[in-house]
Parts: sequence; structure tokens; C-alpha cells
Amino acid sequence: MKNIILLDTSIGSLNQGDEIINTSIKSNWKELFDENYIIRLASHTPMYTKIQSVIYKKKLSVIQNGDFKFLCGTNALYTNMLRPLPTWNINLVNYKLAKGTICLGVGVGVNSKSINLYTKKLYNRVLSHDYVHSTRDDKTANFLKQLGFKAVNTGCPTLWGLNEEHCRNIPKSKAKNVVFTLTYYLKDRENDKKMIEILCDNYETCYFWPQCIKDIEYFYSLNINKIVKIISPNLESYKNILIEEDIDYVGNRLHGGIFALQHQKRSIIIAIDYRAIEMNRSYSFECIERKLIPELLENKIKADWTTKILGIDFDLIREWKRQFINGE
Repeated sequence: MKNIILLDTSIGSLNQGDEIINTSIKSNWKELFDENYIIRLASHTPMYTKIQSVIYKKKLSVIQNGDFKFLCGTNALYTNMLRPLPTWNINLVNYKLAKGTICLGVGVGVNSKSINLYTKKLYNRVLSHDYVHSTRDDKTANFLKQLGFKAVNTGCPTLWGLNEEHCRNIPKSKAKNVVFTLTYYLKDRENDKKMIEILCDNYETCYFWPQCIKDIEYFYSLNINKIVKIISPNLESYKNILIEEDIDYVGNRLHGGIFALQHQKRSIIIAIDYRAIEMNRSYSFECIERKLIPELLENKIKADWTTKILGIDFDLIREWKRQFINGE
């Protein structure tokens, strides 16, 4: 039995998408959770202070000396970690408990033209040099390799269960109802409103799931003159709708769409930024750029099509896991 530290990106997060990622890790790597002792630490909030680490050195040694420490998905890495509120809330003072961290389906966000010396030094001290890191995409794998780390693109853990057999059971034709999502921080009032109108005209019941709490404020600001039922902004409520209803997913929340695919629901991702576009290129799920909603969305809804998630190297994922299971 190993002592596993999970740097859980869903704790303290304002986005239910991070919970989808961490739930997916558990469901797609059962042997890690079934056979080991698991300690979850929040990645979004600061770790123990320097003083606490000194005073409680013996008590906190179970964390510092964990067999494996995994940083669980999302855009946790950035080209510049000198940020007031980093997604992975570490710095050169408080990083030691996280020393030796291994990336698990992690992505990189670009917030500077190049990686600075501080960020290089921080990653060099906190990330593992012994194990191969798992990244969400090729860009992140190359980013880590350029810094001298070993890395492979396993894709996001949310995709690890979407094999051919699973996708075969996703309906080809339009469902009776639909659930949609919005993104409050990347607004496009005209096209988002058009999307909702098209959905209400083509489905019997339209549900809205706020993946972030501020998404609901944005929805109300659109002044939609259609009947829309709002799902409580938690993952369990969303899961229940997917299980209980004959329903499609259409929306601009990437992980909201992938979660629907996990529950074998036909899904159309509305691409609003580079993440959905890049993942679409790699894995070919159904995707429409938001600016093309007026000309493409209604025809896509009415058409029959087969869901095929391509580009996931399941052998590579198994090989990446093996280094921890066998202790190699």
C-alpha cells in the first residue's frame, strides 16, 4: 500500500469543471484509489505555511514523504507563476510539501510571452524529475520537455473512459430535451442568446446548468423570452438530469460537454477559446465555433451523426500508470 497525495484542483475552485476532472480520475484509475491510502490537499488554496511546516515537521512528514504526489488536471501550470492568485497556489517559500509532484492530465496556460526565471526555478524545485508527467495536450508535454522534464500527452482524464465501446452507445439522433451551459467570463451576448433560442425551438424542454455560480447571472442578463428550467449549480444535480432524461448537451463549457459524453449523451461543444478548439483537433468530438452558431447549429442538432472520440492512446495511458503501480 502506497501513501498517495492528490493535489485536488476541485477544492476551493469556483468551477464545477474541476470536480468533473477529479471525479474522472477516480473513475478511470480505480486501482490507485482501491489499493492505496489517499490524502487530498487543495491546490487552489495555499499549503501549510513555513512556520507550520517547521513546528509540525513530524506530523506533516506524511505529506512531504508521500510515495506519489499528483497534481490533478486543469490549467494548473502557467508560463508565469508570479501571479496574485495562481491556480496551483505555490511559491518558492511554501513549495516543499509539494516537492516531487507529478502532473496528471495537466494543461498549461499562457499568460506571458515566455517563461521567466522565477517560474523555471519553481518548477525545477517542485516537479518530479524521476517520473514521466501526464499532460492534457501536446503543447503542455512539449512545454515540460523544454524545461527538462519527461512528459507524455495522455489527454485529459475526463476522456480516458470514452473508448469505442462507450461511444457506440451514444445516440445518433436528436433527443427530446437539451441541457446547455454558458461561460460568464467570455461573453458573446448575441451568439449565446441565439444558441438558446435555437435550442428552445428544437427541443421540448431546455435546461440550463450553471457550471460556475456567476454563469447564472450572465444567463439572466440575456433576458431570454423562452421557458428554461435551471438545474442547481452542483455536479450531482447535473448528473441526475443526464441519467433521468432523454437529453442532449449543447454549450460552451468544455467539461460540461465531456461529462455528458461520459453519461452517453449526444454532445455539441460550442468552442469559445483555444482549449476546445485544440482538444477538438486532437480528439474530434462534435464542435462548433460560437461565431458559426447562426449558420450551423440548427442543422447539426437535426442531423444524425455518430460520436467518435479519436486520438486517445489507451496503451500509452496504461503504460504511464504502470510506472506507479509496479514502482518502476
